[in-house]
Amino acid sequence: MRNEIELEAIIEDYLMGKLSPEEKEAFELLRVNDPAVDHKVVAHKFFLDSLKQYGNVHSLIQQMDKAHAEMDMESLVEEYKPHPSYIVNMWRKNKSAFTIAASFLLISIFSIYSIQHNTKQNGTYEVMRREITNIKNSQNKLVRSLNAPAKQEKGHLNAAKFGGTGFALTANGYLCTNFHVIRDADSIYVQNNKGDSYKVKVVYRDPQYDIAILKIIDESFSPLATLPYKLKKNAIGMGENVYTLGFPKDDAVLGEGYVSSRTGHGGDTTQYQVSIPINPGNSGGPLLDNQGNIIGVITAKENQVEGAAFAIKSKYILEALNAIPQDSLGKKVAYSKKNPLQGLNRTRQIEKIEDYVYMIKVYN
Repeated sequence: MRNEIELEAIIEDYLMGKLSPEEKEAFELLRVNDPAVDHKVVAHKFFLDSLKQYGNVHSLIQQMDKAHAEMDMESLVEEYKPHPSYIVNMWRKNKSAFTIAASFLLISIFSIYSIQHNTKQNGTYEVMRREITNIKNSQNKLVRSLNAPAKQEKGHLNAAKFGGTGFALTANGYLCTNFHVIRDADSIYVQNNKGDSYKVKVVYRDPQYDIAILKIIDESFSPLATLPYKLKKNAIGMGENVYTLGFPKDDAVLGEGYVSSRTGHGGDTTQYQVSIPINPGNSGGPLLDNQGNIIGVITAKENQVEGAAFAIKSKYILEALNAIPQDSLGKKVAYSKKNPLQGLNRTRQIEKIEDYVYMIKVYN
């Protein structure tokens, strides 16, 4: 217990910049070698950021209350006359309060916009959820719609508002995607490469790591064959070739590249940075290595660097799976010992995994 308390104190000093250069170097080495410590650092940073945001909002509310108390409302009413001079008088008497009110309004608008859209952080980090309301249906999509059973997506006369990608984690219908893809959804459907759509429900949400796990609940869904890939438990090195399959358009698109950094945006140790061109709709897609191991899930890209994308590491997908009762998941999970994709060329690998990668359609 004492060691845990001491570790929390060191983590806080580290995040607050209170460690000496030698202590900081030693602690960062500990983070690299101990995933449990690294996890605690990320979680504590998330907590401190949330606490700071709450403090800022609370402080602004207090300033607003004080400004409101100081405003001479009777004077404002009396001076409201059909002459430009009343504006000058109002400003002179209440400029302090107006300044605070205006600042609060601007910050509030910015905060609401950031929370609702959540597409950029620090001006460069853009999540890859696809807005598809105004996208015209392609000829291929129209053919799929005509061939699809009439009961599919029943009750939705309008197009889905957002889209992304997901991939199977179990043979009985559990899928992985990003939390930001399904955030605020009223209903969610997934569509396979044959054009068949299935209704799903969200069974696990993790906003901190931007992971969501879905479960297909449509009666027409038949269990999949044994999964052709597995989740990689260990980290992958820089320079390793990787690829992803996703839905930036109505058909699956392949993206190839390599791991360019072991950490993500701003040094985030929960992510990889990969050199792969991605677009809105790629969010939630699997990131695989040459052997067919899933090493992560695509989540965002860097706006100011061409081809720089970010993927959440597979260890956090495993943590999400462990949070779901094992009797619900079934036995055919994605981290089986044998990997059927190993040794196959890229074309053959894609042929085997495309049945397990889905387009996600979100209605709200």
